[in-house]
Amino acid sequence: MLSSTVTRVTRSQMAISTPTVKPVDFSETLTFFEGDWHGGNVPIMGPRTHGAWLASTVFDGARAFEGVAPDLEAHCERVNRSAVNFKLKPVVNVETWLALAREGIARFGAKAELYIRPMYWAQTGSGGGVLFDPETTNWCLCIYAAPMPPITGSAITLSPFRRPTMESAPVDCKAGCLYPNNSRALIEAQSRGFNNCLMLDMLGNVAEFGNSNVFMAKDGVVYTPAPNGTFLNGITRQRVISLLRADGVTVVETTLKYQDFAGADEIFSSGNFAKVAPVIRIDDRSLQPGPLFQRARKLYWEFAHR
Repeated sequence: MLSSTVTRVTRSQMAISTPTVKPVDFSETLTFFEGDWHGGNVPIMGPRTHGAWLASTVFDGARAFEGVAPDLEAHCERVNRSAVNFKLKPVVNVETWLALAREGIARFGAKAELYIRPMYWAQTGSGGGVLFDPETTNWCLCIYAAPMPPITGSAITLSPFRRPTMESAPVDCKAGCLYPNNSRALIEAQSRGFNNCLMLDMLGNVAEFGNSNVFMAKDGVVYTPAPNGTFLNGITRQRVISLLRADGVTVVETTLKYQDFAGADEIFSSGNFAKVAPVIRIDDRSLQPGPLFQRARKLYWEFAHR
């Protein structure tokens, strides 16, 4: 039985206890949910929704920019793969995801810079607890304006936080529950004056950045951590590797230590949000956006517009 006693909180107490947070502009957001398009930050979960309470969510992120949406189908395929690996039910087929994404993109301007996010979550759990019911899988597709970031370059350092293993987290999915660990790594790095950080796996090898995959170049060869089940083998990462190799660049997927990056000629990232972006400082050592970064970015842009 619910208690009849209610603790009353005054407006002044609420003002003291609530942190100041910069508001997010939801004016250029469209979400397909329960059979229709909705504008703004449409409510899709309540306080008892399993996905909101216990993080039973998977998602993916594609991009539209300059009139193109590269690898859109691959992102739609991956969200369904993530659902299967997470034990949710992929109730939307790839063709439907693609059709809805294209319809939503068309509602924005022809050159709009957009983030395209399909997602699944569990609606309820068994007995209201930790175990979610896959039969209650729900979904939405959210598309919103997200300008491509300027290519100014990042300053990076080593994070004290590490990527989990398959035995300790669902790292074979693009799962929402994985990202708070990366977020705290980024917060910690920013508290020391850096934009981003390299995260190690449990064996002490470099896995990825806090929000993207990582590449380095040394003596004309590009190196990147070999996928070992501790980080997402990104769609943009795979695309950059194939484009560089097709253009005659040697790309080696291997085990890398932080010291390898500390002595690299170039460091750059690949990821859906910024695509290919340079690093201009690692700890106190300055770097330049080098020729292999420039080549990777040029090749990617040419691919995207093909």
